[in-house]
Amino acid sequence: MSAKPPADRSAAIAKRLLIIGLDGATWDVLGPRMREGRMPRLKAFIEAGVHGILDSTKPPITPAAWTTFMTGKHPGRHGILDFEKFDVFTNQVSFNSTYEIRERTIWEMLSDKGLRVGAINVPMTYPPRQVNGFMISGFETPSTEAEFTYPRELKADILKAIPDYDYRTNWRRRPGANATEVLQDNLDYIANSWEQGVKLVTLCGERYGWDAMMVVYKLVDNLQHKTWKHIDPRFNSGHPREAEMVYDCFAKLDVALGKLFDYADEHNALVMIMSDHGHGSLEGKAQANELLRKWGYLRLKNPFTRIATRLQHMTHRLLKGKKTRFEQGARGVERELAVDWSKTRACVTHAGIYGFLYLNLRGRGPVGVVEPADYERLRDEIADRLRNATAVDRNGRSFRIFPAVHKAEQLYSCSREERPEMPDLLLEPEPGLAVVRRIRGGSAVRWLSPDRIEGTHRYEGMYALGGPGVKPGAEIRANIADLTPTALAALGVGVPDDLDGRPLTEAFARPLQIRHEAAVVSERSATTEVYDDAERRLLEQRLVDLGYLE
Repeated sequence: MSAKPPADRSAAIAKRLLIIGLDGATWDVLGPRMREGRMPRLKAFIEAGVHGILDSTKPPITPAAWTTFMTGKHPGRHGILDFEKFDVFTNQVSFNSTYEIRERTIWEMLSDKGLRVGAINVPMTYPPRQVNGFMISGFETPSTEAEFTYPRELKADILKAIPDYDYRTNWRRRPGANATEVLQDNLDYIANSWEQGVKLVTLCGERYGWDAMMVVYKLVDNLQHKTWKHIDPRFNSGHPREAEMVYDCFAKLDVALGKLFDYADEHNALVMIMSDHGHGSLEGKAQANELLRKWGYLRLKNPFTRIATRLQHMTHRLLKGKKTRFEQGARGVERELAVDWSKTRACVTHAGIYGFLYLNLRGRGPVGVVEPADYERLRDEIADRLRNATAVDRNGRSFRIFPAVHKAEQLYSCSREERPEMPDLLLEPEPGLAVVRRIRGGSAVRWLSPDRIEGTHRYEGMYALGGPGVKPGAEIRANIADLTPTALAALGVGVPDDLDGRPLTEAFARPLQIRHEAAVVSERSATTEVYDDAERRLLEQRLVDLGYLE
């Protein structure tokens, strides 16, 4: 990208901005670690600056939330709700990529102002886009064989400087090995990623220069997903040694944060720490499709048909070694849920913490059966039934499985004509539950045994600001969409007038001067999937490993 003339930044609070992303971080975990003295650098940073709860997106999931941060706009506008997207016209599922983001990102906004930017391991940046600076994609990178950097030559520099460079997130397993040793292996791998982030910041920052740079520690999220039974005091009393091992990994994160704070100080940079969502216990799986099946809205193919289809798929792959008709036609949905579309009126076609429910509307899907005239009546009927569906928890308490059921266009303030891919209903489960697509057994909720408790996402994330111009000791609640306009204003550049978030003026000791400017309309539109079959299977396995897919 050719350099643009530098913008007038006379109103800037800080010349530089370093953003540190802690994927899935929550004060519920970081707070106790700071009080125990395990994270002294973070504690000192918090006390000297501004911090607070950062409300995430609905659903509070990585792709939707990080994209909302990058664009300053909510999912109804940028178009990313989950890792997967469901095509209502073909009944197929595919993966989102950076090309599906329909709005301009902070990297483009700053590049257009002539500022040097850098993004390291930020989710939803693969394939990396051209910017005035550099970009290293993260979680959704298929492999190091892919072109995961901009400029392309940066890839060779990274692999030379960090021979063991790794972006992968899968929890490593060794069947038959001692469980504590396996845990330690994974914690060592995660702790190494903390130091790898520091190396990438210094390597790329010094090579390319920077006005705004961001690094995301994705494995904070993975650490909590996989070790929540050791983190949560309700479950960890029987495993004190393992709990100490996990807490020590957070202490090593604090060491890395301290190095980044020192680097920011050397460059007189404002520091913004943020998570994309919070975290809590995953105690059960909400089977919305089982309710739809029981109520007669969803029909599955008979077991013999399902078995024959799977055998046909396996035989075709073994003999032909290529994409099967099964994969071409199903793309994920029918491999997990053998839907008889000719007799189905509603289905949760995919789930990412929340459930994404679509009506099988005639004229929209390939085998639509719901008449358009019945659409609103049926949608309201199903929404009411789901809101009133109850289950009993382990303590005998009756609760609503889905305390909120949203119409997407109301939640996201968009129209169905503009965003036909949005779900007809978005099912928000009781905290502690995650919606799943697959049906196992006949209950509406599948409870996990205490020894299998994992972590899952919460709406309440975290953020903190420190450095030049920040008001010391303030606690302010914010929304994730607020951080991009705050970053733009702090760097002294214009804030587009179409952002959903607002600059956090109250976070600064001296008035934050905000110059609103006309938005530049994005000219991009959704494209076809960028992943081939092998890459798609790799991504699916990563999501299965974290519990996003079954």
